[in-house]
Amino acid sequence: MTLGDPRGIGPEVVRAAVRAFASEDPETHCILLGDHASLDSLPSGLESESMGRFDGSLESAGRITSDAIRRGVELAVNGKVQGLVTGPVHKPALHAAGLKFPGQTELLQALTDAPRVGMLMASESSRVDAPLRILLATTHLALREVPTRITGSLIQSQVGLLWQSLRDRWGIESPRIALCALNPHASDGGLFGDEEARVLTPAVESLRSGGIDVFGPLPADTVFLKLIDRAADAVVVPYHDVGMAVFKTLSFGRGVNVTLGLPFIRTSPDHGTAFDIAGTGRADPTSTLEAIRLAARLSRRPEPASD
Repeated sequence: MTLGDPRGIGPEVVRAAVRAFASEDPETHCILLGDHASLDSLPSGLESESMGRFDGSLESAGRITSDAIRRGVELAVNGKVQGLVTGPVHKPALHAAGLKFPGQTELLQALTDAPRVGMLMASESSRVDAPLRILLATTHLALREVPTRITGSLIQSQVGLLWQSLRDRWGIESPRIALCALNPHASDGGLFGDEEARVLTPAVESLRSGGIDVFGPLPADTVFLKLIDRAADAVVVPYHDVGMAVFKTLSFGRGVNVTLGLPFIRTSPDHGTAFDIAGTGRADPTSTLEAIRLAARLSRRPEPASD
């Protein structure tokens, strides 16, 4: 577990979450990675590795944060740990430390040379009586760039990765996946764009011919009902905010970010550094606890067979 940016709420929510998790699952061993001062204040008896002392600068915060991520990846790749839980980071600090990545998902892909990754937002205990699993086909990019990034090969790759992960890691024997449209009303037969007919529908047909149970594209204003009604195990959305708006509305504070496609399990809480409340005792550790629980649960499943 990385503590995240030392200026944020990461160290305190990890502290609370680890204490709670240890009481409910004493068999799972945690190694904590972060700045020296934050590790000194953690509960006794926990294994930890210091990434150095935080000197108060933006560059130092980014370096400690990135060094913890690198060390976590090293431990996971070498088989020392089965899962990695990452605390919230501050992207400007990472940039100040020389890491020019849009987010941790992209950084982790680069560190592992993973050929494809997926950003799945998961909540097994949302505010509705159904699990929420929403995969963002594109992640951190300007909205104007989305139509050029949505290609048939991207949709097929992301849906395929999600289907395999639901089957192998979640243990869902026959996953059902709904695809969210890009345009309003799924373009209404071409009135509001042609991406549905030109890109999304052919991708769905190709996936279905390959044995993957995916349907759509369905309009964004109805597709998430498939999750609530349990008619789908997950939804794939074409861009970040159309999925995150729904996900955080229904599960903020208890959701988990899961990176699919890495050679190990990686989860993180669904919130940021929250500098404004850091150190006040008001930070809620629930999402971090859920991230630890899910990482432990997924890590216990047998390793999926190689394709």
